[in-house]
Amino acid sequence: MRPLRLSAAWALPLDRPPVRGAAVLLGANGRIVAVGPEAEVPSPADAAPIGCGAAILIPGLVNAHTHLELEGFEGRALPPDAPFREWILAIRRLKEARAPSEYLEAARGGVRACWAAGVTTVADTGDSGTVVQALAELGGSGIAYHEVFGPHPGQVEESVGGLLSRLRGLAPLATGRVRLGVSPHAPYTVSGPLYARVAALAASEALPLAVHVAESREESEFVSRGEGPFAEAWRSRGIPLLDDPSHRPPVRPSARPPVTPVAWLDAHGVLGPATLCIHAVQVTAADIALLAGRGAAIAHCPLSNARHRHGSAPLGLLRRAGLRVGLGTDSTASVGRLDLFAEARAARAGAGIGATEALALATIEAARALGLEGEIGSLTPGKWGDVIAVRAGPGAMESGPGVTAEALAEAVLDAGTDAVSLTVLGGRVVHRAAVPTGAA
Repeated sequence: MRPLRLSAAWALPLDRPPVRGAAVLLGANGRIVAVGPEAEVPSPADAAPIGCGAAILIPGLVNAHTHLELEGFEGRALPPDAPFREWILAIRRLKEARAPSEYLEAARGGVRACWAAGVTTVADTGDSGTVVQALAELGGSGIAYHEVFGPHPGQVEESVGGLLSRLRGLAPLATGRVRLGVSPHAPYTVSGPLYARVAALAASEALPLAVHVAESREESEFVSRGEGPFAEAWRSRGIPLLDDPSHRPPVRPSARPPVTPVAWLDAHGVLGPATLCIHAVQVTAADIALLAGRGAAIAHCPLSNARHRHGSAPLGLLRRAGLRVGLGTDSTASVGRLDLFAEARAARAGAGIGATEALALATIEAARALGLEGEIGSLTPGKWGDVIAVRAGPGAMESGPGVTAEALAEAVLDAGTDAVSLTVLGGRVVHRAAVPTGAA
């Protein structure tokens, strides 16, 4: 692979002040060699030059939660504001009708859609196994958390056996920048004993773990009071509710319902530094302290939360508690489009944070939430050459002391996904948009 030398009006590295008239040199190994003013960055004879004109170079975006195997379901299920359990059942019916080849095509399309939207690394959750296949096949980057389900305590051996079989089959694909993880889905689809077994498996195999938790009011009333649509569904299937001794927590036996979903996971040993808690909307102050104490991370999906009418995760409280938080899109079935810039704008509006912090939540902070901050998330020499170019308005291109990192970040967020003109992943161009007529 040839080295690449990118140049643009500005670079916003996120680990240092912005650079005007910038260049970024990526080595043949796909890693960043140098970032700085054009005149100070080497121009090796074998480097392919790419001029991005009136654009801002920023780190590739990191999507902390999505479901790429569900691509193509947007508009086909119930609307996101339908009763949550009914929406989940509609998605399940669509999944059951989808052929394996269709799953793979959806996953491939999802990876390419991410690249076109400036996302270079994904944390994906699914049970078809096709996203890890698509990432490996296309040369992508991400963590593919394989989902496991099993609400009845009597299903544990079957569920764990199936998970182990799938992990063994997918392991050869998890090379380079593709990593496998596990995801015991949610408190309303996973028994207490299954949580404990999967958590132990993840710890013994050094696998990252992702879990949907504290997403909806229905989930909270199910765990805390044994009421609501999820409880009714379990009763109708003859599944004992969580206060039954068959769900007894082995790690902290005294933590039995009524407890919060977060405390329930902790009682089964699920929470830890390698745990990504998805949504965390319905959390209490005690939950936040518990999550912070265990060193868990959060995937914040503001648009999905809003469209399902779940509420809003307390981003400010989570951050002030020292929790690692990254932005995720969730699936297109929920939000319609994989648009991490829109998520950043929503997070900014909801929490009253600055543009720089919002952009960081989609880059370096999301990388930190996934434990990848040493490899991606900022334009730092030695990290992977994941770089995107975003065309911004004329005001952002002005020189002089008035242009700050905050102003550039705001210009990037305002320009959004449709302004991504170039995506480079590990020193390889994976997306290049046509420059509009009249653009510099």
